[in-house]
Amino acid sequence: MPEFDVVGVGLNATDTLLVVPQFPAYAGKVPFEEEILSPGGQVASAMVACARLGLRTSYIGTVGDDERGRIQMESLRASGIDITHVQQRRHCANQSAYIIIDRSTGERTVLWRRPDCLRLDPEEIRPEHITCARLLHIDGHDTPAVERAARLARAAGIPVTVDVDTIYHGFDRVLPHVDYLLTSSEFPVRWTNESDPFKALEMIQQEYGMRVAAMTLGSHGALARQDGRFCYSPAYVVNCVDTTGAGDVFHGAFCYAVLNRMPLAEALDFSNAMAALNCTALGARGGICSPPEIRALMARAERRRHPQFETRGRGAAWTL
Repeated sequence: MPEFDVVGVGLNATDTLLVVPQFPAYAGKVPFEEEILSPGGQVASAMVACARLGLRTSYIGTVGDDERGRIQMESLRASGIDITHVQQRRHCANQSAYIIIDRSTGERTVLWRRPDCLRLDPEEIRPEHITCARLLHIDGHDTPAVERAARLARAAGIPVTVDVDTIYHGFDRVLPHVDYLLTSSEFPVRWTNESDPFKALEMIQQEYGMRVAAMTLGSHGALARQDGRFCYSPAYVVNCVDTTGAGDVFHGAFCYAVLNRMPLAEALDFSNAMAALNCTALGARGGICSPPEIRALMARAERRRHPQFETRGRGAAWTL
């Protein structure tokens, strides 16, 4: 039996949250109400979500040896995540972000920086780091490293999920080894130069052959394509405090859904619900909840439906 349910290879960050009454106009000036130091980052936060869902979880990445790096390591350790293969880089600052949160809407604006000394190289990914798990989750930032991880997983018959929100050089070498593509709403359009999101997802899936090609739609939910058909899941309506980390938590929930062989429609609903709950508290990991809490929201919450996606992406019961 594999040692872990899921291993994640990719980014972490330590965020400074600045809460303002409303986002200032260009060149404007407003006082902030709160300043909070909070751990985050794409794959690291997804792994925290997996651990909260009861999965045996390992994270592979790099951290700086500064205070922000220490905060990140403490958070991962406290979440029960195996950090054996996290590398602490000497004389290197951790990835950081300054996130301005508009209290009136919960929407955030992110300013971030990642020093080059944090780069993860492919030779630092060993086969046993990957083959010890039932599923691999990656992002696209250190592209050669995540390509190697995805190749190792594919060779071992381990499914690969990927979170990608921008165009990375060489990412076309990663996509052939991906089983579940989970992108931002912008990525498929930018990758294909096709403005219709349905056609863009179809083009990517037909070219690279992944089992599911999906995109998150923020406050409109998520859209996925499998077996030539689309499945749309509307977002859940909650009292939104902060949207930071919603996508990362969605990806962690989707990893859980894959491992539990949920039907696609249920997997999207479950992931949307976990992401929505995370938006009810400050920080990338502030509102991560347990399966009973997620199921309770799914049972009672109003959905925010988008007519275009509702009409063209009707749900179906394919199993992941």
